[in-house]
Amino acid sequence: MIQRTVQVQLKKLAAMYPVVTITGPRQSGKTTLAKMTFPDYRYVSLENFDIRQMAEADPKGFLKSYAAPVILDEIQRVPALLSYIQTIVDESKSSGQYILTGSHQPQLGQGVSQSLAGRTGILQLLPLSISELASARIVLSRDQYITQGFMPRLYDTSLDAKNLYRDYFSTYVEKDVRMMLNIKNLSAFETFVKLLAGRVGQLVNLSSLANDVGISAPTLKEWLSVLEASFIVFQLPCYFENFGKRLVKSKKLYFTEVGLATWMLGIETPEQVARDPLFGGLFENMVVMEALKSRFNAGEMPNLYFLRDSQGLEADLLFRKSHNELIPIEIKGGMTWNKDFCRNLLKLRKLSDKFVSGYVIYSGDLTPEIDGIKYLNFKNTASAVS
Repeated sequence: MIQRTVQVQLKKLAAMYPVVTITGPRQSGKTTLAKMTFPDYRYVSLENFDIRQMAEADPKGFLKSYAAPVILDEIQRVPALLSYIQTIVDESKSSGQYILTGSHQPQLGQGVSQSLAGRTGILQLLPLSISELASARIVLSRDQYITQGFMPRLYDTSLDAKNLYRDYFSTYVEKDVRMMLNIKNLSAFETFVKLLAGRVGQLVNLSSLANDVGISAPTLKEWLSVLEASFIVFQLPCYFENFGKRLVKSKKLYFTEVGLATWMLGIETPEQVARDPLFGGLFENMVVMEALKSRFNAGEMPNLYFLRDSQGLEADLLFRKSHNELIPIEIKGGMTWNKDFCRNLLKLRKLSDKFVSGYVIYSGDLTPEIDGIKYLNFKNTASAVS
């Protein structure tokens, strides 16, 4: 069983709050994390039909039968329980009573904000990070990471990545997301998701996608919003500040699990990755998600952006370390060191004195520093956003 970095933050929150809510994609390891951290807690899965019926029919009786301390898995299945949990924790005033997990942010987020505001700590658990795999002595090549992805089940079992992502898509993306959106045209929805996979690392252009899918842009906006809220995709916002330049304000699109995007593009082996025209976007996807995992695992806000002006000057990733300190990051998939990789970052310094240092994250092993710009191998992405 691979140790999760965020476990330290989970224990801290359980000591501070009566409820801790763990959110994240399906199969990212939420249940395993909760059980591993609190082995003495009772465990109840609301995915179980009989248990769910009991909870819906008699919430008070259910919570009495499964008294705290308890782990309630997939709490969004019975959101009515949250208001009853509020009453219990307000009366007992002890910390660490309930550990809740949930995969569907639209349902869960609304219930938590209404019933448990100020009573719950919230953690977001994404799939495994490169450093977590390394701690378990699992080290892969760049193209193996991109093809295999980071779902815990791939490393806990002998399950083939192609089978996992095929089942993941049909079970969760098609079934759950489609149900939330009440989508009748499944073919158009599948086309939309596949087109998104072909646009990783690019600006979101719903008008262009609407033409390709044959569905209106407002509808696609709703679909995209639910895909993001369900942790299928992630949109990186553009950092906006008046630097005397016209800055792009659209968001950049990534998949929370790069392995899912790779599978949807029909890339089945590591040997196919570097030859694919979308290799650069997939590599950038992996690096951006590594940065996001690092922030979430430390219990921090992401503070991650990108920056691009109308003339094409950009930072692939921008980390706002403080209100007056911005760390620009250039992402290059190549393995050969090139001093010109840092050219854009050096230009950015002329926009504002808030741009300090900077990183080039690439696939090579040479890690020199040029004019304050540090070169990092992608496996060390976390050190750039700490």
